[in-house]
Parts: sequence; structure tokens; C-alpha cells
Amino acid sequence: MKIEIEEHDIDAIAERVVDAIRPYLSHTGRNRSDDTVFDVNGLCDYLHVTPKWVYEQTHLKAIPHYKLSNKTLRFRRSDIDKWMERLRTPAIGEPTGKFRLLK
Repeated sequence: MKIEIEEHDIDAIAERVVDAIRPYLSHTGRNRSDDTVFDVNGLCDYLHVTPKWVYEQTHLKAIPHYKLSNKTLRFRRSDIDKWMERLRTPAIGEPTGKFRLLK
């Protein structure tokens, strides 16, 4: 038994295969922004906070960090982004009062 497949059928099959594996491909390679490692000053710039705040959070073990052998601190951007997402408070309801008028 011989099956002939036309050119447009091959293209359609290829598109379906690509669509099926696309979610897996995006997670296999690391995004360049995830590889960023901040020092204290870099994290301060990224989060718009003071160095004092960063040191307090690391002392309380509230923020994910790495302590190198010479006691310098490093922070991976992907860890910080995940940590920030866990801290997010979702908005509920519609604004009331004067804020409603600004819509």
C-alpha cells in the first residue's frame, strides 16, 4: 500500500508538530535575563531599594541569595523574580470613591 502526501499536507503536519513541541522548546534553553547575577548594588538598582534594606532582608533570610566565601552576596535574577511573584498581592474588586472617578 502506497500513500502519497501532497506538499500542503506536509506543511500542515509540520506546523502541527511545531505547535505541539513549542511549549517544551521554550523551557529547555535558559533565557539570558535568567542568567543575570546581581551584587548588592545591582540588586538595589533592579528593585529600587537601598543597600540597607537588602542587607536586612538577607540577614532575616527573607530574600534568596548566595553568600560567597569572602562574605560577598550575590542574587540570581530568576530567583528574585520568583520571590517577587510570591509576594504579589492580587487586586480584588473595583476601585471606589475618588479612584473610581479617574477611570
